[in-house]
Amino acid sequence: MSPFENRGLMLGIMAGTAGLSLVLVCYRKIRKPGAAVRIRGFQDIGNRINSVVLPQNEAPNEQGAVMVLHGRQLQILEKLNGLLLTVDELKREVEFLKEAIPKLEELVRKELQGSGDVQRVSPSHRATRRRKAETAPRETTSSEEAESEGGYLTAHTDSEGESEEEKRWTKSPDAVVESEKDEDLHNFLQQVDNLHKGSEADKKEGFRLLLENDDKYENCVDFLWRLARAYGDLFEMTTDAEEKRKYVTDGKIKAEKAIQLDAGSAESHQWFAIMCGYMSQFESVQNKIRNGYLFKEHLDKAIELKPQDPFLYYLNGRWCYSVAQLSWLEKKVAAALFETPPTSTVEEALQNFLKAEEMHPGYSKCNYVYLAKCYKDLGQKSNALKYCDSALSILSVTNEDKEAQKDLEALLLTLKL
Repeated sequence: MSPFENRGLMLGIMAGTAGLSLVLVCYRKIRKPGAAVRIRGFQDIGNRINSVVLPQNEAPNEQGAVMVLHGRQLQILEKLNGLLLTVDELKREVEFLKEAIPKLEELVRKELQGSGDVQRVSPSHRATRRRKAETAPRETTSSEEAESEGGYLTAHTDSEGESEEEKRWTKSPDAVVESEKDEDLHNFLQQVDNLHKGSEADKKEGFRLLLENDDKYENCVDFLWRLARAYGDLFEMTTDAEEKRKYVTDGKIKAEKAIQLDAGSAESHQWFAIMCGYMSQFESVQNKIRNGYLFKEHLDKAIELKPQDPFLYYLNGRWCYSVAQLSWLEKKVAAALFETPPTSTVEEALQNFLKAEEMHPGYSKCNYVYLAKCYKDLGQKSNALKYCDSALSILSVTNEDKEAQKDLEALLLTLKL
């Protein structure tokens, strides 16, 4: 679109928004010659009306009054004529706007990108564009070829669509900013995930980074459940009871907020359940059972949303085993607090641990230890020893592994009696 058409478009938009009254005032100053023809036509009509209304023998004073009336009629007719012409002008403006508005996006994009046919790309994407240009087969048909800002040659055939990155940079500025924010968040979460898989020092570093960005991503579900997970990491690493209580309390709050923002997030339900399980270590029997209900409720939801995760079945096995081991007092409290107290069996726990092992053989040292416990409780000593041997083959890395090693050693003593 030429600069003249651009100015015409902007003036058309301004005229449309200004309203009809402004156009009428402006139009009287620039009335077209054709208007005189229409006015003469109206004057002829007025003369005919005058000949009918004024008889030849009419008195002079009456003739004067009628002439005044005639003059007012001409004024009204002239205004009507101007209004008709203005409406015609508006119709043409509307048609022009209908044609011009769809091109407005292209105009803005060109203005932002600058004149010429060269497409500019972000410096961070030049290397990717170059690799695509080098690896993609060159078309021999008619195509537009231009050299990008960084000196990289790009080619687009007539039938070839824009690449994903080209589409990204032809979006509106707001869309580009949002896309960059999404990319920054993705890279940040990837970094945190990698640190979570590392050593204790790595996990502490990941926790620190998450806390630093808490205000920035406080309403992001994927950020919140990872922060809850990091609180869980610190809970496992520390031995101080007060620190443990603080970590689990804060982590539970973050996971609960994540669920409120998105009830369809399996990880949010998973880490809320885990926080409830950790919390039971510091609660009375009554609150311990209440947290057990919350644990099971959100764990079931997580399994429903993510049924292929062996960790969830391991957690479910832990819940079943714990309920099966409830003391007489705890069962009585549960019956008093809830209409239907929790019930489970060692067999149900075993099935969940076996499910985790089936989905991921050698899943964890802890899973093997609990398999051995279940088989021992069921009187299957050979199977219990089998899984004890499997547990011994896995090195103790985490604090949970070390606790499992202690349980394993105690279990072996009872099995060898």
